[in-house]
Amino acid sequence: MDPLSDVLSVLQPQSHVSAGFDAGGDWAIRFPDQGARIKCYAVVSGGCWLAVEGVAEPVRLSAGECFVLPGGRPFRLASDLALPPVEAGAVFPPARAGGVVTLNGGGGLFLVGSRFAVSGDHAALLLGMLPPVIHIRAEADRATLRWAVERMMEELRQPRPGGALVAQHLAHMMLIQALRLHLVEAGADAVGWLFALADKRLGAAIGAIHEAPAHPWTLHALAARAGMSRSAFAARFKAKVGATPMDYLARWRMLLAIDRLARLPVAAVAAGLGYESESAFSAAFKRVMGEAPRAYCRRRAAGEGSAP
Repeated sequence: MDPLSDVLSVLQPQSHVSAGFDAGGDWAIRFPDQGARIKCYAVVSGGCWLAVEGVAEPVRLSAGECFVLPGGRPFRLASDLALPPVEAGAVFPPARAGGVVTLNGGGGLFLVGSRFAVSGDHAALLLGMLPPVIHIRAEADRATLRWAVERMMEELRQPRPGGALVAQHLAHMMLIQALRLHLVEAGADAVGWLFALADKRLGAAIGAIHEAPAHPWTLHALAARAGMSRSAFAARFKAKVGATPMDYLARWRMLLAIDRLARLPVAAVAAGLGYESESAFSAAFKRVMGEAPRAYCRRRAAGEGSAP
């Protein structure tokens, strides 16, 4: 798989809620911390304001635009941010999948989309690499996203047999397409592994890491994949990704390790990721994750490492 598919596969996003929201009049709603969740929504008609905790400027959302909230931060949606918000629990039924929630008779804003839960202790690490708000505005190349939104609307408004599974696949398509478009819109100055994928040279090196994570990669070998000198590659990678190439390699191996430790013994995971010994793997795991593999496995077995 390609790196973006790899990351989403490790996150294992599950569509817990796919629904629509039809609001009218004056309103403001506050959504609490979502934990290890990703929200992906599209504005079908009308518009509203989005304010995310920790982000200085609010975002004005208009028809045809979409937004992704990867970090689970508290946020507000409102017709007017000056209004005192009500809590989301007073408007949205708990764990409600499908259908449309109507507020004040509707007619001012129609929003459709999904909330994903992602699994494992590694979720926070991966989601932390994404910006707190991904806002897709450009009209070009949004045909696939619009198609998914339109189909989602049909499933929500006219439930049919198999609709829950169709909505889940459409939700995943919306998420992937939104991330793709964000890569295009972000520009050359954006920092993070996601944006490095849009850089052909760095993307080639990251793709090589994901294609063969157990390979004994060196800085020189990765620079060769990028077609750059070792020093130029190291500087460009650090500036673009926010981590050194070898740190990125170690982090990705540990994320794969977490996924594999659920079904394989430590020794097998170590060998499968290219470590010469279990002790070398354990040291690398503890350096990245803060605890030894067996301690992590015990904690997860006790239920402390499961996703909310």
